[in-house]
Amino acid sequence: MQRRLGLNSTNSSRPPSPDGLGRPKRVSGKASGRSKGKQPGSSGSTLALIARPDHVVEHRPDRCANAVCGAALGDRAEYARQRRQVFELPELKMVVTEHQIVAVACNCGHVTIADVPAGVSGRVQYGPAVKAAAVYARGAQFLPYARAARLLGDLAGARVSTGFVHGVFLEAAARLAPFTDRLRELLRAAPVPHADETPARLDGRWGYVHVACTADYTLFHVGGRAAADVDAGGVLPGFTGTIVRDGYAAYQHLRDATHAWCGAHLLRDLKAVHEADPAGQSWAEAMATTLLIAKQTTEQAVTDGRDALTEQEISRIGSYYAGAVAHGRAENPPDRNGDLSRAGKLVERFHTHRGMILRFVLDLAAPFTNNTAERALRPIKLQQKISATWRVLHGLAAFATVRSYLDTATKHGQDTLTVLKQLFTTGPWMPPAPSS
Repeated sequence: MQRRLGLNSTNSSRPPSPDGLGRPKRVSGKASGRSKGKQPGSSGSTLALIARPDHVVEHRPDRCANAVCGAALGDRAEYARQRRQVFELPELKMVVTEHQIVAVACNCGHVTIADVPAGVSGRVQYGPAVKAAAVYARGAQFLPYARAARLLGDLAGARVSTGFVHGVFLEAAARLAPFTDRLRELLRAAPVPHADETPARLDGRWGYVHVACTADYTLFHVGGRAAADVDAGGVLPGFTGTIVRDGYAAYQHLRDATHAWCGAHLLRDLKAVHEADPAGQSWAEAMATTLLIAKQTTEQAVTDGRDALTEQEISRIGSYYAGAVAHGRAENPPDRNGDLSRAGKLVERFHTHRGMILRFVLDLAAPFTNNTAERALRPIKLQQKISATWRVLHGLAAFATVRSYLDTATKHGQDTLTVLKQLFTTGPWMPPAPSS
């Protein structure tokens, strides 16, 4: 009971939100060695004067400010000029464009009607910019449909309904089919993708959002927690590269791939075991130290431009690792029935999955953590925090598809609203293949 009560986001896979008032104190500046606030060398966002402002208003004095003089200054030469600029939003209002489709009768008696412009399908409709703003409010700012509709009305005078926002969001997801097909191809060709999953509240029950991603691409899909649900994304079945993931058993059937276990998850498991019994679980501290030494060694090798560790470095890390496992077995022998404690099972996990856990030591292309996938999944939690639950499965699936588009576009430096406008005009922005 004490062990379970002591679990939090630093020693288990629990997210930080349930920690509540008892969350562990994080001392700013101690872990990273950085001070608070903006870091030296990081880009800022301070306003600066621009060469060509949209409007120029000249303020010239009429009379001398000297109380004794007070002479008129209309014909006096300019002494100096100071420039001050105010950046302001323009007044946001709807701009209505009327398309008049003209029909003309020929002398032969045939009547010819002008072509209707692309995208103008109804007598009265909203344009692609309004649709893009609606999807942006929901998919990028995670607002509920009703609040997104109110935002468009208050800021731009687009008095749309909740149903409009919902319908446009589903339309956006449907338009992204070519994009997701392209994304699957790119991820299947990636040498080291990351995979993870997170629960999502779905009409009183739990659904799961899965992600396969790299530093350049992000693809979400929705399903359960079985192996078939992992395969449903269309990226990992038959994959032959290296998959960075956590210890979730549903990935074990991907036998064609090489697997790398997330070191951050393992460090949290070790911390939980050690905090529950520091004196009796000293092996956990030794194993955590081993992993951190290995992490530092591999990071230094990458910084030095090396492609691999030396045999001596690999042997040293392997010896530390084996020693920690042996120590853990000595501290956690089976009981009279041959059963292992939770700590003992963790020791055997490190013994059984040594190759997967130390993959980052043998292959410097495999990172120590699965942070790339975990960062990609954070908006799912943020959306739940702001908008609570999803009502229907296709709504969650649409959210996953739109987030795939927005996250991938952001990784390539694309403006979110621009790619959303493009989606509703010429079609989705397509991610390029990696340059190397």
